[in-house]
Amino acid sequence: MKRLNLSPLTESATLLRRAAVVLGSVGLTAIYSSLVLLRALFGRLNRPIVDKYCREWSAALLKLVRASLTVRGEVPDFNDGRRYIIMSTHASHYDIPVSFVSLPGSIRMLAKKELFRIPLLGQAMAAAEFPSIDRSNRIRAVRDLERAKQMMESGIVLWAAPEGTRSSDGTLLPFKKGCFHLALDTEAVILPVAIRGIHQVLPARSLQINLGQPVDVRVGTPIETAGKSKEDLAQIMSDVRQSLEQLLGDGEPE
Repeated sequence: MKRLNLSPLTESATLLRRAAVVLGSVGLTAIYSSLVLLRALFGRLNRPIVDKYCREWSAALLKLVRASLTVRGEVPDFNDGRRYIIMSTHASHYDIPVSFVSLPGSIRMLAKKELFRIPLLGQAMAAAEFPSIDRSNRIRAVRDLERAKQMMESGIVLWAAPEGTRSSDGTLLPFKKGCFHLALDTEAVILPVAIRGIHQVLPARSLQINLGQPVDVRVGTPIETAGKSKEDLAQIMSDVRQSLEQLLGDGEPE
């Protein structure tokens, strides 16, 4: 078990502190997006640099809310030549920073195409190898899928949220099929990851921010999809859901 203790103090943020967290988060995102784009402009951007920026940005965001992280479970060797997709619970905007800080490897979020339209951030994500798959356009989807597959073969670990949207209370919402189709199409190993307590930091559809919250990251047993077909989709979704439910419900954070 690994502890990343960023703060022992839990409190509800005042209006002034909430404003500071929001402004600080926007500022940090703008700074690191600019660093990525500047390096890309001068041909000095590479994967290790992006990994470093992602982790520095994430750690800084989590320090703003003084999150206290604990990581449990065994993470597989992401450099063993297989393709990996992290399938995580999704109950906060902080799920991504927590994952970047807690897990090794070149992790990239499978992003909604709308995020790439955000000035500065969208361009930085594209330069930093953050993939998006637009299944509403078949020709584009085939091209996006092939690119995602090539990225995974080169060592990128994709992060996806099967729920598709944030849970307001930390319980699992119904799954969408998109990331499971991707797992089957790429014969990826699915790594279930449950992030307990993260919904308390910034509850979904709320402006309330709670400081110093304990966050428990739990890594499950990898699930193979190699050799599986579309007929196995329902069973794979069930296996992932069962794993995440067990991780969410297995004891209290210490």
